[in-house]
Amino acid sequence: MTMFSHIRLRAAALLTGFALALSGCFMTPGTFTSELAITGPDSFTFTYEGEIFFLGLSKLAQMDAGKEEFTPSECYNDETFETRDCTEEELAAQREEWEAGAAERAEQAKKQAQQMAALMGGIDPSDPKAADELIKLLQRQKGWERVVHKGDGVFDVSYKISGTMGHDFMFPLIEGIPTTNPFVQVFLRKGGQVRINAPGFSAQDSGSAGMGTVLGAGSFAGLAAMGAAEEAAKNGGDAASIPGVPQIDGTFTIRAAPGMRILANNTDEGPVASTAGEALVWQISPRTAEAPTALIAAGN
Repeated sequence: MTMFSHIRLRAAALLTGFALALSGCFMTPGTFTSELAITGPDSFTFTYEGEIFFLGLSKLAQMDAGKEEFTPSECYNDETFETRDCTEEELAAQREEWEAGAAERAEQAKKQAQQMAALMGGIDPSDPKAADELIKLLQRQKGWERVVHKGDGVFDVSYKISGTMGHDFMFPLIEGIPTTNPFVQVFLRKGGQVRINAPGFSAQDSGSAGMGTVLGAGSFAGLAAMGAAEEAAKNGGDAASIPGVPQIDGTFTIRAAPGMRILANNTDEGPVASTAGEALVWQISPRTAEAPTALIAAGN
């Protein structure tokens, strides 16, 4: 392991712990297809087909839980900063420091598990049946037509819901779980305008969508993208990702019914006209640096 890899893993662990403590259910898209169709001045249909990764139910989030084993840190040459074999004295000092912190780590792990269970609607992530409990929680909510656990926190879902444009909308919205990292947000403005933001459909966005973007799907997808870039460079250009974490890869489409006007958007190609109105399409990947956004005049 290189010094950079060691630092990266430490940073990833720090980010994981920080995010878990604040957001409870840390979600990010994997491979997906999603569409928001504004079908009339006061109606819409939203669909999401594909993967959702729940960090709290993955091995990555629980890598410090359970049985611990002492793993020596790397030692470096003070002049060249290259790795070298640790001396017996250095190894003994490392083990002594690790053993001295065992009780504190165990207490922190216990406290974090309790916090996580409270933030995830009572679901204990360390429980082997946690994935089944989450499936039950989702399936009793309207819109979740299919929820299948593929393993290690990755779920294959089919979500579809239609409603009126008399209120704001957010996805995903899960009972008992904080809405810290939304994939899609719909805000109604006066004058019949609809503002659509998709902070979760970006790997690197750090705009003004709030704490959900900073600590939500975008930031973790960005971390995965950074890991992929590093591995690609190390392996001569072959793409890679953090093990167990699906890379974001999908398509997001917004459709506006005939008679509506798209006032602003950040697509590469702009609106595509058809007999069913106009459509905006974003191709999402680990290289997507800006979250999809649009402003539509939907009614009077």
